Order: sequence, then C-alpha cells, then structure tokens
Amino acid sequence: MAVSFDLFGTLVSIEKPADPAATVAAELAARDVDVSDDWNALYAQRHVDAPEGAEVPLPAHVGAALSSRGIDYEGNAVRRAVVAAFDPDVETRDGALEAVAAAREYGPVAICSNCSVPELVSRTLVRSAFEREDFDAIVTSAGCGWRKPAPEIFEVTADRLGVTVEDLVHVGDDPRTDGGIERVGGTAISIAEVPLREVPARLEAVDG
Repeated sequence: MAVSFDLFGTLVSIEKPADPAATVAAELAARDVDVSDDWNALYAQRHVDAPEGAEVPLPAHVGAALSSRGIDYEGNAVRRAVVAAFDPDVETRDGALEAVAAAREYGPVAICSNCSVPELVSRTLVRSAFEREDFDAIVTSAGCGWRKPAPEIFEVTADRLGVTVEDLVHVGDDPRTDGGIERVGGTAISIAEVPLREVPARLEAVDG
C-alpha cells in the first residue's frame, strides 16, 4: 500500500489572493509588462486549447492572454510575475503531521496536488512544518500535465511510488477531485467526511 495526500486544504492552509487577476496584473506591471483594459475578463477566458482534464500552467495561460492582445514581454517575466503573485503565508493543519507519519508505517508517501503555479508546492512545503524528505514523491498537475480527478495524475503518483494504482490510497479535502482515485480502482479518504486527526485510524482500517 502507498498513500498520497492532497496539499492545499488538506495538509496546509494558505491565503489565496482575493483578486488573482489584479494581483497578477500588478506583478506584471512591476516587470514593465502592461495589461489591456479588459484584463479581468481576459484573465477569466480560455486561451490555450488542452484536452479535457489536462492542466494549463498559469504562466502559459497568462502569456497566451497577453499575446491575444499583442502585448510583448521579455524572457521569463510572465513566469516570475505569476510566481510572485502567489506567494502565500502557510499554516500546517492540525493533525497533518500525524497523518503523514501514520501513512509512512504502511509504505511510501506522496503529495498529489492540483497546482498550476510553478514553484508554489515547493515554497509551500518550505514554509510548512513538513520536510521535503517526509515525501517519497511530489506530483503536481503542472508537473505531470493532468489535474485531479483525471486518472493520469493518480497513475503517475502510483508509478512514482512503485505501486499499482489499485494499491494507492489518496487523502484529500475535495470529494470531486480527490475522489477521482476511485475511478481507477484506488481508495479515497475524504477529510470532508473523516477528520484529519482520524486519518491514521482510517488507514489502519483500509490496510486491515
């Protein structure tokens, strides 16, 4: 058995920008990239064609939005702006350390997280009570190209942990996305139904 954990809303809490479009625009402006007057609407539109369930990294989305208005930018200015726009304070949730420690008793442990912002997962871990070494693999939607509940992200996670997807238990806070593990034969533990502090007992029941 192997266990993967969702990160945001499960192991940690972060404060997201109240207005992501405006925050990204401000960071772009700080890098001498001006946005169009219709930026808020433009930010909300789809600009990159991708298969259903695929992840479009936010810098790619923002770059395509700018290009749709003929706005040029230098080098990695868009990536740097996006990374700076999502630079949160991090709080490790009660019971998270204990849940991960309990999971390690059954086999390898991973993070399996939807995240379209480069570096956000790694920076979040640095600011949390966790160490990078607490996890045998870190799989993000931006990194593997698929967002939960797409089966591919769970298959990648299982492969990185050296187990079949049927032997993967995934713990998360969103029954719709995290529950996608069940479509490929794995087991979901939803902290919307099982409080995080009770995850160790639930893992024991699954293993038993």
